[in-house]
Amino acid sequence: MVAAPVGSASADPKPSLQDLAKQVEKMHTEIETLAEEYNSQREKLKSAKRAADAAKKTLATSEADLAAKRAKAAALAENAYITGGLSRALAFATSDDPDEFLDRAATTYVLQQQQGEAVNQVTKAREAAERAKAGAATRIKEVEKLISDLDSKRDKITKLVTKVESNLFRRALGEAGRPGTRAQRVNLPIVGSGKAAQAARWALTQQLKPYVWGAEGPNSYDCSGLVMAAYQQVGISLPHYTGSQWTAGRHIDRSELRPGDLVFFYSDLHHVGIYLGGGMMVHAPRTGDVVRIASIERRPFAGAVRIAD
Repeated sequence: MVAAPVGSASADPKPSLQDLAKQVEKMHTEIETLAEEYNSQREKLKSAKRAADAAKKTLATSEADLAAKRAKAAALAENAYITGGLSRALAFATSDDPDEFLDRAATTYVLQQQQGEAVNQVTKAREAAERAKAGAATRIKEVEKLISDLDSKRDKITKLVTKVESNLFRRALGEAGRPGTRAQRVNLPIVGSGKAAQAARWALTQQLKPYVWGAEGPNSYDCSGLVMAAYQQVGISLPHYTGSQWTAGRHIDRSELRPGDLVFFYSDLHHVGIYLGGGMMVHAPRTGDVVRIASIERRPFAGAVRIAD
């Protein structure tokens, strides 16, 4: 009986450089997708913080209103007690002037009516304050959850970036052949004089600045951060998130594209660039790369949006 060799038959084969390169590409896509999810959460966090601040102001106003109405009700109650301490019958019997008594009785009645209304107002004010307090607590919890989610996504992206930038993967991708050529600054003439064309021209000035997930300039960008910064230069405010940028303008057909239009890629819209003309765009591609010009043919086209003329 011949013994089978131990280890060699059961050992996992080492991945080829091509396999490693595919893993790198997959990780880059995952990083970019997670980065845009992160950007989405940051936009939600901004809104939640604004809502929380508004809820706190509403609570402060409601509590101040409640305090004022309580003070008014207490004053009316004290006044009613002072003016109506004797029974009406005794007051009428001892009064030298029945007309004066009737005046006092009418005044007391009015005070009682006012006191009742004041109590109602206090009750309503207290209920409003309680609603405001509950609303503020809900908003604060929403902010806390969003911050927790952001921390979780940040950690996951950081680990992926560390892995994709490791010596093994960089060497594998280099040896296997990386798509595209080395980035070079290109001065393209941009047709048009409107805000969209101006935004495209400005984006071109950012060429060769590094891609950093979550960055919005001035020294580095991710894809939606570059778009946001470019349109900010021409006075148009866009959110730092591809999903919101997708709904920020008018959807146009690919045949209608002109400089400054936003071009989106992949079914989940996790990548965006700024169209330049001639089938080219400027974009911030991915970790380890820089802002550069590229063909829109290299990625699965999802649609285009016109932000401005």
